[in-house]
Amino acid sequence: MTQTLPPPPRGLDRLRRDAWQRVIAGLDPERDHETISAVLARYEFPWDIQQALSFALFRTFAVPSIGVLLQETHEFTERTQKRHDDTVLVLDAIIEDGLESPNGRAAVRRMNRMHGAYDISNDDMRYVLSTFVVTPVRWLADYGYRGLTAAEIEASTRSYQRIGQLMGIKDIPVDYAAFEALLDAYEAEHFAYDPRSREVADATLELLCTYYPKPLRRAVEVFSRAVMDPHVRDAFGYTAPPPAVVALSRGLLRLRGRVLRLAPVRVKASRPEDRGAVRTYLPGGYRIEDLGTHVETARSDATHA
Repeated sequence: MTQTLPPPPRGLDRLRRDAWQRVIAGLDPERDHETISAVLARYEFPWDIQQALSFALFRTFAVPSIGVLLQETHEFTERTQKRHDDTVLVLDAIIEDGLESPNGRAAVRRMNRMHGAYDISNDDMRYVLSTFVVTPVRWLADYGYRGLTAAEIEASTRSYQRIGQLMGIKDIPVDYAAFEALLDAYEAEHFAYDPRSREVADATLELLCTYYPKPLRRAVEVFSRAVMDPHVRDAFGYTAPPPAVVALSRGLLRLRGRVLRLAPVRVKASRPEDRGAVRTYLPGGYRIEDLGTHVETARSDATHA
């Protein structure tokens, strides 16, 4: 069934900062998990969730079996913008239409074909899934205008559990707490410095900085290192900014959250293309089937040549 967003609040409800919270409160996190997740991504926290998912993907590079593979494919070092955009658009198709829709299933098939072309362990796949579950929750607790409610966390967790099932990932954690425990344990055991992983991280961090004017890019790079978790920063061999810079950087994000408490509720859906997050494709200028790498096609052609 195609996921359908509820209509935006109208009339006096539009004046209430908690308007979408009240809409979500009327939904069931088990039955309506995709709708709740879409409301959070489209209306409540579009910028925050995009940033959190970017940092979620970034931290996975610190696991050498993941970072080295990405370096060897050259996708994240030589075609960084395209790989970023492909990831954003594949996930966006799922948010927009739902996992049970034709576009949602096409997005999952695309992910499965990309991942299936490489020897990726179930443990690594499960860890990557956990970063997408846990990182947004922690980001919003630290920097959002509010933290997620228990129902919202459950809905988001169920959405990613379903994605994991469709991707064939085994032994998926049963709830958010289990995802959180898995993430922390996996990072403690597997994070390690590798120059090839660092190369992927450098290319991704450089891409992030290009979203800002040139005079600000050095400051953005320092800011990004300041808001990284210390063990993530250490795994890449990045120098920690001075404590005052770390405190200022995190304080500015928290200040932004407090200011947003005074902002009116969002009534127009925000999509990555609207925010300038996607540069490789013109709006509507792509098919889901064409996104990402196509190593599997090249290998098939070589086999039958």
